[in-house]
Amino acid sequence: MQPRNMSMSGVVDLAAVKAAQEAKAKAEQARAEAARQGGGGAVSPADLVIDVDESGFERDVLQRSTEVPVVIDFWAEWCEPCKQLSPVLERLAVEYDGRFLLAKIDVDANQMLMQQFGIQGIPAVFAVVAGQALPLFQGAAGEAQIRQTLDQLVQVAEQRFGLTGLTVDPDAEPGGGDREAAAAPAGPYDALLEAAVQALDSGDLAGAVQAYRNVLADDPGNPEAKLGLAQAELLQRVQGADPQQVRKEAAEKPQDAAAQIAAADLDLVGGHVEDAFGRLIDTVARTAGDDRDAVRVRLLELFEVVGADDPRVIAARRALARALF
Repeated sequence: MQPRNMSMSGVVDLAAVKAAQEAKAKAEQARAEAARQGGGGAVSPADLVIDVDESGFERDVLQRSTEVPVVIDFWAEWCEPCKQLSPVLERLAVEYDGRFLLAKIDVDANQMLMQQFGIQGIPAVFAVVAGQALPLFQGAAGEAQIRQTLDQLVQVAEQRFGLTGLTVDPDAEPGGGDREAAAAPAGPYDALLEAAVQALDSGDLAGAVQAYRNVLADDPGNPEAKLGLAQAELLQRVQGADPQQVRKEAAEKPQDAAAQIAAADLDLVGGHVEDAFGRLIDTVARTAGDDRDAVRVRLLELFEVVGADDPRVIAARRALARALF
């Protein structure tokens, strides 16, 4: 899988971090309000498969992805392989009992979304988890492969983002939820995580960094705080940088660890993931001592930003091991 922050350019876009976190906060507020009014809670099996268009994408995909992984099935009426794949995905959405939500997008009616995801052919299946896009597979796929991919998606969502899915009640009214459901208790760090969102909203990157660190001080393994801290610190580092000057120094000083680290940060923010990783791995190979260690540490931090399950991170870890040993 290739987790990346959802952006309309289809690359890692750290400016989307704030939007994803705002979407999470909005979704949590909506759930709390629905619970207060006696709604929310469990959903019916019919609610696990939804049609999505461009106007509802933020609400139905980005915001919902903060509570459950959203699998996107890009299809078209004329696509014969789609007619084979879609029913399998719909059946599995019900079988997985709320561990993911299936969003169906007709590419003929939603050309902009197709372009934004960089889709070259259909069927194409993506997922969005906590505002981050994950390409799953393109073209026809067997059920065994689909199940394996979905199992991995569910595991990533639970372990990295704490998303355990939706509660499904066969007796719940479609679209209305279970009127008997009680509001879920607030998490122990919701206030601190909300403080980080508010700091980002006001442009206070230092405040966001501190808020995430406050969470990690008590809960070092908190996945949302770890990801948020890595991304906020990266944004903080590149804030106010002169890209031309940074890249000029990196080109003129290939042995300068600090210059290469600064350029790698810009590479990653610009969505050039492989360039950022390759730059630092090459620098590790040609430096030693404290400089090498500083580059290695920064590379590990960038791995955290992109996500441990991203194939580019996995490949870069192997390359780093070769460079070190």
